[in-house]
Amino acid sequence: MTAREDARAAALAGELGAQVGRMKGAGPKLIQLLSMIAFDPAGARPPGALPDAAAAVPFDRVRKVIEQDLQARVRDLFDDIDEEPFALASLGQVHRATTADGDEVAVKVQHPGVAEAAEADLRGLGLVAPIIKRLAPALDAHGILAELRERAAEELDYEFEAENQRRIERLARRDPDVRIPRVHTALSGRRVLVTDYVEGRRGGDLTEAERDRTGEIAFRFYLGLAWREGIVAADPHADNCLLCPNGRVCLLDFGLMRELDADYIDGELDVMRALADGDSAGVHAGLDHLGYLPDPTAVEPDAVTEFLTTAGAWLLVPGFRRLDPEQVAELLEIGYPPRSPFFPLIRRLALPPHTLLLRRLEVQLAALLGDLRAGADWAAIAAELHSERPHAAALGRKEGTQERAGSRRA
Repeated sequence: MTAREDARAAALAGELGAQVGRMKGAGPKLIQLLSMIAFDPAGARPPGALPDAAAAVPFDRVRKVIEQDLQARVRDLFDDIDEEPFALASLGQVHRATTADGDEVAVKVQHPGVAEAAEADLRGLGLVAPIIKRLAPALDAHGILAELRERAAEELDYEFEAENQRRIERLARRDPDVRIPRVHTALSGRRVLVTDYVEGRRGGDLTEAERDRTGEIAFRFYLGLAWREGIVAADPHADNCLLCPNGRVCLLDFGLMRELDADYIDGELDVMRALADGDSAGVHAGLDHLGYLPDPTAVEPDAVTEFLTTAGAWLLVPGFRRLDPEQVAELLEIGYPPRSPFFPLIRRLALPPHTLLLRRLEVQLAALLGDLRAGADWAAIAAELHSERPHAAALGRKEGTQERAGSRRA
């Protein structure tokens, strides 16, 4: 790509980031999702990061949201609630509380006015379609934006998240290494989500061995969920992984989720196997079948295979690899415009709208492992899941003798 073309692509990505950045309600979430089209537009923060201006809302305003949503006084809902939040989310904040039954719970409350502002943003999202089309002509810009609207609208409704989390919690009961907090349905609503409070340590407080184990458990769980169950939970994040005192890993945040049908997932796995085997013809045919190649004759099989194996080396090239944030940033720059050296090729590829969260899952998993600085043979573990190859590590060998979340659908 010439210097002029490079500057033009950077300008378009900057324009996209600036346009979305002016949206005050849905803007932070849309920037995260649009990183699948233009990573780090105009120097934006890494995937999953909170906006720089994220701040806690005073409890008096939080109290009003809880009471309006649940139609009851806070003092009647909880025996005690900490007015200082212990965590911030992109749309709200989380408080520790004790229920009338004596359960220790986490109370996630959406910031007042966020839903209304975000809904207005989503209605005006079509304004960025021309920018996306110029940046990536092969993309179905309107289809991508429709997918963004639908997923972002669901994330604004905590009842969707409660339903997602109940489903994942049931699946995780089969996994001896994972815990998903139970939802307290009677205390939850559209803007309030109450779950069990779970004690645990995060990445910065873990030893190297603990970080490796936590990363591997999360990696197996999220990929197994997607590749075996067709459930894409697209927001894995290091801050949402807790190592519990009993050794299990507690995983949090299931607001951004999508289901893909079994046939489509089988096609994705066919491409993964072809990539792992260096089968360029198989990769090209698989991508064409899945809708990634609007004009198959415009993309050489070897070229697209080189791009995907270079960008996805951590998932495809066997050998122990300890990831860190710097390595992840380099991988993402290879894989996504406008900085990718493969940008001219990327502009000839489509991104089927329904796969947006699947691609985000891959990015978020890499970022999670990088933040943990976790090490493993990620390619060998991935091959267990996409090709049923011999188990690569102790957790995988245990998986062969115990039923774990993500058993292949019938």
